[in-house]
Amino acid sequence: MVRVRFAPSPTGYLHVGGARTALFNWLFARKNKGKFILRIEDTDTERSTRESEQMIMNDLKWLGLFWDEGPDIGGEFGPYRQSERLKLYKEYAYELVKNGHAYFAVYDKDDPKNVLYTTTQEPKDGNPYTVVFKVPENEIVKFNDMLKGEIEFSTEHMDDFIILKSNGYPVYNFAVVIDDHLMGITHVLRGEDHISNTPKQILIYRAFGWEPPKFMHIPLILGADKTPLSKRHGATAVEHFRREGYLSKALVNYLAILGWSVDEEIFDYTQKIDSFTPDRISNKNVVFDYQKLEWVNGKHMRLLTVDELYTHFEEWRNFVGAEKRIPKEVLEICREKVNTLKQLYEFALPFVDEEYEYSQDYIEKFAKKPEAVSIIELALERFSSLENYDIQNVETTLREIAASLNIGTNKVFQTIRGALLGRLVTPGLFESIVVLGKEETIRRLQRTLDFIRKLS
Repeated sequence: MVRVRFAPSPTGYLHVGGARTALFNWLFARKNKGKFILRIEDTDTERSTRESEQMIMNDLKWLGLFWDEGPDIGGEFGPYRQSERLKLYKEYAYELVKNGHAYFAVYDKDDPKNVLYTTTQEPKDGNPYTVVFKVPENEIVKFNDMLKGEIEFSTEHMDDFIILKSNGYPVYNFAVVIDDHLMGITHVLRGEDHISNTPKQILIYRAFGWEPPKFMHIPLILGADKTPLSKRHGATAVEHFRREGYLSKALVNYLAILGWSVDEEIFDYTQKIDSFTPDRISNKNVVFDYQKLEWVNGKHMRLLTVDELYTHFEEWRNFVGAEKRIPKEVLEICREKVNTLKQLYEFALPFVDEEYEYSQDYIEKFAKKPEAVSIIELALERFSSLENYDIQNVETTLREIAASLNIGTNKVFQTIRGALLGRLVTPGLFESIVVLGKEETIRRLQRTLDFIRKLS
């Protein structure tokens, strides 16, 4: 059975690059009816936190990348936190010493960088010590990468390396081998920044007489300057995009097309499992395009039914603590001009904010014009007497106002638009007036009339 794992270090947020790695592992497991395992690599004692671990798990769940085994749900190959597996690492490190593949390095307690001596017997003199792997001389380490083909390294330029630190914690390259072997991991799909780690890991596999998993190293996500995506390029945390109002399926959709060749650009990743194969992943670096991500998100938002959109919007609003509730009918008319839930909230605010402000653009271009008072006074009169308050009648009324005053429709429409919503870019004017309702439309027109009269 295929068994893959995503193994983040809980030292911060979930990076979008890590999320893409998790996605490819998840897709590979689901395609092959295998298992997707979450393992927490928390051996960095100074930086690892349970808060970060929880944040990473929350983000993975939000993305829909649920795991089959992990620290929160258990499994037959646990524990799934490296900090809870220290006894195992010590046992296997000592086994390597016993078999001649490693040795103890003893340090001066007053000068921890000074190695006093090395030995194959466990030190008992009270000085700190590490376990060091003995790199064989002049060997060629080869492995067949599922994406890059055959890769080889020579041990000629490799030094012996620590596998167990003096505090009893393993180094990454040792712990990952022990864990992957004992957890039955069959395939390791990870970023290509791990290629240089692979020969050390294979040497450890050889020393134990174990078969390594199949490796696949995926090109990294880059920023616009073609360097690995980091904070200097902009936000990189999954949680940031969640707070900015991106849909989880849209974010996963975008991460998927960063290197995976798919027939179409906009899709539900859960429906693409059968078409996922590693040979369709590009071996070229890909650039994270924030504008393209926003475009993808906008496409997904417009594919939702109004009820689905409202559900996602309310989940987002509760997540970020946004105060104002936005009626479903307002969301429906606002959705076409925005690409994220946060933009949708900000765009819809004037509909629910009784004390909305007037943009300077509206004031200068329309409110201060001499015809503004006449337009709004006539609008108050006509809308007050309008019985059937539907889009057709609202449009007819506005056009009649323009004709009666012999003023261009654009000037009338923009004057009324700003009067009702305080800005010049809004959803369709007729739809907006119907959604506001007769009573609120009249109240807002009167409010604006009073405001304009104070300007003069």
